[in-house]
Amino acid sequence: MTELRQYRQIIEQREQSTLSPYAQLVIKTKGRNVPITPCPVRTDYVRDRDRIIHCKSFRRLKHKTQVFLSPVGDHYRTRLTHTLEVNQIARTISRGLLLNEDLTEAIAMGHDLGHTPFGHTGESVLNRLVHGGFKHNEQSLRIVEKLENGVGLNLTYEVRDGILNHKKDGHPCTLEGIVVSIADRIAYVNHDIDDAIRAGLLSNDSLPKSCIEAIGATHGERINALVLDILAESYGKPYVRMSEHMDAEFHKLRSYLFENLYHDSKAKAEEGKAEGIIESLYKHYLAHIDEIPQEFTQYIPVDGKERVAADYIACMTDRYAIRIYKDLFVPRDWV
Repeated sequence: MTELRQYRQIIEQREQSTLSPYAQLVIKTKGRNVPITPCPVRTDYVRDRDRIIHCKSFRRLKHKTQVFLSPVGDHYRTRLTHTLEVNQIARTISRGLLLNEDLTEAIAMGHDLGHTPFGHTGESVLNRLVHGGFKHNEQSLRIVEKLENGVGLNLTYEVRDGILNHKKDGHPCTLEGIVVSIADRIAYVNHDIDDAIRAGLLSNDSLPKSCIEAIGATHGERINALVLDILAESYGKPYVRMSEHMDAEFHKLRSYLFENLYHDSKAKAEEGKAEGIIESLYKHYLAHIDEIPQEFTQYIPVDGKERVAADYIACMTDRYAIRIYKDLFVPRDWV
């Protein structure tokens, strides 16, 4: 019988013999800030994935906005379901390119941990108010390095790098990080179309015709076409990207959503209220910093009150932020 202590080594050896020469092997990780005893079964990237899935910040994603604020209906995406869809697309791409699926999954699961309540609306408010700005990718890194459990998750360098650099303008140090960045855009463009059609805000007929012809007319067709294009363009290469034609049509489709859904639609009608909630909470906690839990305030000497107040608010779910706002600012019945 194979001894327990050999399981992890078998997996690591399999990576060396089966993955692409451009894949990030777990045995070549730059490691953690604080070394830990190796697991007899799980590789370092699998342990990172597990640490993320079991953390509180990950669970809170189920009650954070993706695009639609407080939608009526059970089938609209949340930040958690978005994360799961990114993971599925990213793993499919990594598998096809013979890259490290475990690293890909860990990055995908952690990439949006730093999102605020009310999605990008909350992010834009904090970015305006906080000295030094606020970006959700940087906040995701801050969560896994410092804030979760008051000490962070002590993840490997490659996972942290992928989380920080998952935005379109990022530059991940691994191909697996690039895969997650591309999968993130593929996921939100396609599921936001799906949700907008369900809400009656868009229709397939309203989408740019050339995009439909090049990418597909349905949610599944579009994801399949984009993934297959990436595999055809990138297999055996030291890069991951779409073909020039597909990238142009995908960019056109993404731009269409920014113009017709993200910036000006009924889906954004309640954003002014959400902005008011975030700004009011931020100003309140800045003036009453003692009301923030100690696991956050311990970082005031290093990071300052503004950053710590933003940390606390960013960790809130939509419904928790609304409840706290009501407790603080809405008069209660007294009779």
